[in-house]
Amino acid sequence: MLDTAPTGRVALMSIHPVYAEQILSGQKRVEFRKRPVAGDVTHVLIYATAPVRRVVGVFSVEEQVSESPRELWGAFKEVGGIAYRDLMKYYRGHSVGTGIRVKMAYTASTPLCLAEDLGINHPPQSYLYLEADLAHRALSLLLPQLTDTKVAATSLATVSA
Repeated sequence: MLDTAPTGRVALMSIHPVYAEQILSGQKRVEFRKRPVAGDVTHVLIYATAPVRRVVGVFSVEEQVSESPRELWGAFKEVGGIAYRDLMKYYRGHSVGTGIRVKMAYTASTPLCLAEDLGINHPPQSYLYLEADLAHRALSLLLPQLTDTKVAATSLATVSA
């Protein structure tokens, strides 16, 4: 189970709803980024972008791997949740990318609103680091509502209304 007092920092990451759902269902075990998060990030809050616009869950970070896009594809094509062409398009112009390996993912039974629940007025373009007190508050709000995604995954279609 995720700990409400993480040993490292917590990041809030904007993720397209299709990929957020794949992470929470366990299909996608790596999140591709153009740059890594700080090495001390242990948990990532998943903010599903429009049309959902909610924090829909959280995952713990197993490790980060920074390699060329082709090497990332070779290492993670089975668990990346993205087609080769789309991954290469995403990394166009970048010689190195990062794969953030998902250790455990949990779905919020009641997704959180950034402004109302966390006091964050704008979602991050990519990600942002939460101050320790806000990270603790966010995890405290999410953890009582979380379900291990190996047991049940919440469809994002039900939270986009």
